[in-house]
Amino acid sequence: MAARKKKTDDAALKAAICDAALKHVVFDGFTDKALARGAADAGADKAALKRLFPDGPMSLIDAFSEGADAAMEESLAAMDLKAMKIRARIAAAVMARIEALRPNKEAARRAAAFLSLPPHAAHGATLIWRTVDAMWRAAGDTATDFNFYTKRGILSGVYTATLMRWFADTSEGESDTTQFLADRIENVMQFEKFKGEAKKAFDRLPPLSDVLAAFRRS
Repeated sequence: MAARKKKTDDAALKAAICDAALKHVVFDGFTDKALARGAADAGADKAALKRLFPDGPMSLIDAFSEGADAAMEESLAAMDLKAMKIRARIAAAVMARIEALRPNKEAARRAAAFLSLPPHAAHGATLIWRTVDAMWRAAGDTATDFNFYTKRGILSGVYTATLMRWFADTSEGESDTTQFLADRIENVMQFEKFKGEAKKAFDRLPPLSDVLAAFRRS
């Protein structure tokens, strides 16, 4: 029971430090300085800071991403996704993730810049994968074959591109981002339709063995 209470207390303190630090990230970036200021604001000592954020600024980005994913999943759980077409589910998931980031838009922009640096790119890809995996699971995806990876790979590109568009969006109600996302999803759907039609056409072709046999007879 004591261990469970400590885990709960640590989770609450970690969230408090993260929320406080994000306000300093706007000025200091994802740095040890911003994290230390956040810890001071949350009333955490150095020992607690080291325990909860062992990798410093990278741990802060992890906590930021985890919190945004959790908020996204909570938002999606309140929607009737089953009543939506798949493209609407994915659009809802991407916008729910952006909505989760909106209170800390500048911090999200700085996190993206931080993760784009060569030493951090692999970790950034891991976080994106975790996010889009949560999106697909919320959308009801149960794929376990190769489609599991292709769906997440495609959505990673759509989500990342939409996020970059959102960072620069100054349109009323961020309508440009919404339209950009709709266009990207439409592109993907058209590509999937093309693949499906190409497969049907290929399936109507005679077997290669028959073609070779006919060629040998000519």
